[in-house]
Amino acid sequence: MSNLRPVWIDTDTGVDDAFALVSSFQLSGIEVVGISAVCGNVEIEKTFRNARNVVSLCGKENVPVYKGAEKPLIVPLSPAYNVHGEDGLGGVVIPESKAPIEKENAVDALYKKAKELNGELTIAAVGPLTNIAIALYKYPDFPKYIKEIVIMGGSIAAGGNCSTSAEFNIYGDPHAAQTVMKSGMSITLFPLDVTLKALLSREEIDTLKKEDDAVGQFCYKSSEAPMSLFRNLGLGDYMCLHDTCPIAYLSHPELFSGKKCSVYVETQSKLSIGRTVSDCFAHSEYLFKNKNCTVMLNVDRDKLAKIVLDSFKAYV
Repeated sequence: MSNLRPVWIDTDTGVDDAFALVSSFQLSGIEVVGISAVCGNVEIEKTFRNARNVVSLCGKENVPVYKGAEKPLIVPLSPAYNVHGEDGLGGVVIPESKAPIEKENAVDALYKKAKELNGELTIAAVGPLTNIAIALYKYPDFPKYIKEIVIMGGSIAAGGNCSTSAEFNIYGDPHAAQTVMKSGMSITLFPLDVTLKALLSREEIDTLKKEDDAVGQFCYKSSEAPMSLFRNLGLGDYMCLHDTCPIAYLSHPELFSGKKCSVYVETQSKLSIGRTVSDCFAHSEYLFKNKNCTVMLNVDRDKLAKIVLDSFKAYV
């Protein structure tokens, strides 16, 4: 039996999701055993195609990619074209995957793999949590087969990036996120509080320009769309490694620090729907009873940047 930690990646493949996929195949100690696409950054047909094509670009066509939810549980789909472009990859064209198209639904495939691994599977969820919520509803015993779920999503004190208080992945399907938060699974959350500190500078991204391989060139070219947005917001010439954080954590947990606390999701208020409500910084008399999450708040930026860039350059 392999000593590698089996990981299933659930993704709405935009640019930072693609970065996470590229890194995942090179990080030590983990093995990607399956990937599910979900709607989010763009529509499901695009996220599914993007996931397949990025996996193929990395030479990992043996890793199955499954199509999942085409819409959130209740709220309408709100794509992030302004960040990832109409196609989800900032307009960067990569070759079409030649891998056979998986016909099985992502939720069923995920459950089957979780049962097969008998409680050893870790889920890295880097998009809206629709697929995971559907699995919880369809298979009541699903949580007992999941070792841990690491999630990129939410904002504890950093404010929102698609509303004043909500982060995109949680806002994209707040009802699914609340379902996951109440599931009893072991949850490690990577909110904007930490991912906005996980930056690659223009100078670091530019080192990829010299890479004589398709993966390095893809990462260099596709970074321009989110970097342009970051720059236009007055936040500097950087690329945020939002979705890479939870996957890097599985290989290098020492890079991150946080605390055990409670996190729930606002699903009723029109003003603050999708907000992650937490007692992370609350006074003691206002704490929730159930500490359902480990929330990561800090990262060693320099070490993370080196590990990620090295993973991109490992394809040469």
